[in-house]
Amino acid sequence: MLQTLKILIADDETPARNRMRDLLGDIEHVTVVAEARNGKEAIDLAQTTNPDVMLLDIRMPLMDGIEAAQHAQKLEPKPYIIFTTAFDAYAIKAFDLNAIDYLLKPIRLERLQIAINKAHALKPLPIEALRPLQKMRSHLSIHERGRVLLVPVETIIYLRAELKYITVRTAEREYLIEESLTNLETEFGERFIRLHRNCLVAPQFITGYEKCITDDESQWVAILKNIPETIAVSRRQQYLIR
Repeated sequence: MLQTLKILIADDETPARNRMRDLLGDIEHVTVVAEARNGKEAIDLAQTTNPDVMLLDIRMPLMDGIEAAQHAQKLEPKPYIIFTTAFDAYAIKAFDLNAIDYLLKPIRLERLQIAINKAHALKPLPIEALRPLQKMRSHLSIHERGRVLLVPVETIIYLRAELKYITVRTAEREYLIEESLTNLETEFGERFIRLHRNCLVAPQFITGYEKCITDDESQWVAILKNIPETIAVSRRQQYLIR
């Protein structure tokens, strides 16, 4: 006997969500546990409903389906991902190359049934399969105390490498993630500048620079908005001050 699959639907268009819900109503052994209007809402709802399958529209405001799928890999248990999309040649080629399941709109019951049947047997999508589709994320996901916290990139003041972790600093608090500072610089180079070999800072949070004397040595530091900390500026990066 097949176990009933819990389904989360994410689409910013109400008619699309209604149609998907109606189609799923014609499929045995599935139940819709949540509906979301964007990727962030989908991740938040997934943490309270624990869906087996997330049906994610690719293009949604605030957070798209591709990014939501990446954050979903930190959920426990990890859901199976099926993307829904209008025809997009680039996305479909990438899906085919990486064996990512997708449904073309308008979605047909027969094709949805096949995708749901596969979800009974397949393992969750490995995050590496999403790399070819990745663009700049709108949020960083932090795994903390059994939950996934979504931190908007626009609120991050700095990213600082410390041992194997990255400290993510906002005006409210610090978070820790296990990512490469080099990779973060590659992804978010438009949003951050490197003031030191171990630190990226968002320029909009820099209010000025000052020279400090420590141990008979002078050191330029950046003064930051909303927090009392300063960030040292390496000699190589002091051209930014001028």
